[in-house]
Amino acid sequence: MEVLSERSSRVVSYAKLHRAAARREQGRFLVEGVNAVQAALRSGHAQIMLVPDDDQDRHASLIAEARDAGVDVVAIRPQAAVKLAETSTPTGIFAVCGLLDDSLDRVLAAAPRLLAVGVEPREPGNAGTLIRCADAMGADAVVLLGDAVDPHNGKCVRSSAGSIFHLPIVRERSVSDALSAIAAAGVCVLATAADGELILDDISDDADGLLTRPTAWLFGNEAHGLPVDVQAMADHRVAVPIRGRAESLNVAATAAICLYASARRQTRD
Repeated sequence: MEVLSERSSRVVSYAKLHRAAARREQGRFLVEGVNAVQAALRSGHAQIMLVPDDDQDRHASLIAEARDAGVDVVAIRPQAAVKLAETSTPTGIFAVCGLLDDSLDRVLAAAPRLLAVGVEPREPGNAGTLIRCADAMGADAVVLLGDAVDPHNGKCVRSSAGSIFHLPIVRERSVSDALSAIAAAGVCVLATAADGELILDDISDDADGLLTRPTAWLFGNEAHGLPVDVQAMADHRVAVPIRGRAESLNVAATAAICLYASARRQTRD
């Protein structure tokens, strides 16, 4: 079996996938680590698996799984693994995958019950955690609006812990067009806001209330929250009550609480 070095043209091409421009140009992205590679294989998104030639015994079961799925397994030198890695302690196993972008029209045509919508999230770790929370709570899709981070960013993929492969990921540049389409599909749009006119506790306890309906939760940018004009496009503004002395919750915590509240009510009903 050919073993690729760090100077191989293929390794150089794969390493470029750390940059958004190269991902767009090649139509693919690179994932690192056992969890991400396994999720990519099992979801059918992996195109190529890369394993250090001196580490194949440790990953024998994953290699067998890839070959059973018809995915090419390529051996690489340890220095090539270092070149491909973004983490300080490389795991040594990678997969090249096709981009995951889905369409909002397709997601809405499937009559979703729960959507997690990030409005211009910029921090890849938070975007990945939002995807992970949405997956854990059984959301039908994650929608990233406006000038949002690329979900194929390595830190975003790692923060999602494989969840990026489990549910549709949609990117839309126009916030207003996307929210109009969601509302037109009969989905109730709820904006998270510290001064919301509704309190999450109250609507969570209402057996016939908002959370029994198909719902899209809007979560704002880490630094600035949801813009006022975006809040105005929502059906309601909802506040998560804070009982301690913390000034606010971060995006990931807010998403986990709100999505759990919807999942709990929708599952019960």
